[in-house]
Amino acid sequence: MRALLQRVTEASVTVDGQVIGQTGPGLLILICAMSGDTEAQADHLAAKIAKLRIFKDDAGKMNRSLRDVGGSALVVSQFTLAADTSRGNRPGFSTAAPPEQGKRLYEYFARQLQAQEIPVETGEFGADMAVALVNDGPITIWMEAEATPQA
Repeated sequence: MRALLQRVTEASVTVDGQVIGQTGPGLLILICAMSGDTEAQADHLAAKIAKLRIFKDDAGKMNRSLRDVGGSALVVSQFTLAADTSRGNRPGFSTAAPPEQGKRLYEYFARQLQAQEIPVETGEFGADMAVALVNDGPITIWMEAEATPQA
């Protein structure tokens, strides 16, 4: 699985003119299931994100986790994180999980993040979404779950 984390003061996702999910302060997490990904990878990624120390402590250093600061997350499916731009001018997405698997792992990831005591709202898988955010820092981090997650 691939994830793009953005530390935000606020973020929202809108479908058909209606806000369906929002967060702030916390993280906007764009997530992509890759072909062959497993629930174990989603488990590992959710646990790692919940503990990732990217929020400021009292001294201004990135030393607190999302859980430590009582933040929340907006999780949005983003199959374009699977883009292969190595050939030509049009990205290829053949390494993204098929839609049924992608949706299952996206929803599973969101539930696993909630199991880490993180309040979570989501976008709508497969929908044409408008995502708005105010990046805090800016802090943007790319993460990729290993094929065989390490403890």
